[in-house]
Amino acid sequence: MTNLSKTTFQAALAEGFEVSFEMFPARTEAGRQALCAMARRLEPFGPEYISVTYGAGGSSRDSTIETIKALKAAVSIPICGHLTCSDASREETLEVARIYRELGITHIVALRGDPKAGETVFRAHPQGFANAAELIAALRGTWPDMHISMAAYPEVHPESPSPEADLENLRAKFAAGANEALTQFFFDNGLYRDFLARARAAGIDGQIVPGIMLIQDFFKVRNFARKCQASIPPWLEARFAGVAMDSEEHKLLTAAYAIEQVLDLAACGVRRFHLFTMNKPELAEAICRVLGLARD
Repeated sequence: MTNLSKTTFQAALAEGFEVSFEMFPARTEAGRQALCAMARRLEPFGPEYISVTYGAGGSSRDSTIETIKALKAAVSIPICGHLTCSDASREETLEVARIYRELGITHIVALRGDPKAGETVFRAHPQGFANAAELIAALRGTWPDMHISMAAYPEVHPESPSPEADLENLRAKFAAGANEALTQFFFDNGLYRDFLARARAAGIDGQIVPGIMLIQDFFKVRNFARKCQASIPPWLEARFAGVAMDSEEHKLLTAAYAIEQVLDLAACGVRRFHLFTMNKPELAEAICRVLGLARD
């Protein structure tokens, strides 16, 4: 990894960092209150926003909406709703966006979404959006003031026929009206740097924010990464070999890795980070403090 000197880091601190957090929705009132308590812990760090995920085909629609309502009532942090178009008609998808707007949400993370349950290949709903670019264009056309984020894939989307096709899809989403891209998580920062270089070489100059997975359980994350076709570097695998998940050693290793990854990206000029919190505040807090975001 890149060496971050004290002088370089002091200059980066002076320039300033920005973070946003991602949570998944709670299905119970107790769960929502726990997320609100977490949001209040993170609020002093001045995050750009908190995003709440949305299940494929609207499988978490009600929980997402209720979680957004609870968070908006609990904190002054801007709240952002995810929206997928998998297994839903255009009208059904846009109805969720209308509900978001009624709640005062002006930022959406627009995604195609995963294939519906029991299938391995995405099939568009007969009356639905074929892809994220179509969804983004519809959102932009309906609400010109909407801030729209979308996904990018440093290791190429699993269904893309080639890296070049994947970049063309990214270009199409920016052209449709997306403001920024949030990447899929990655564990080798070289993948992000190479992806960013390829995007810039292809003439894609929109903002591409690295998505950072804050590991709570390495072994669950490893299994999830395999399903997403995100690679685990051998050196990271070796760090956790023989380490019990609920041990103090595991906690120290996950914290050390998260800080190492973020500081390495900071050394390469990254100033914005989107943190996948897994609904736990501790590592997110630690990252914010390392980046000098702690407030009195």
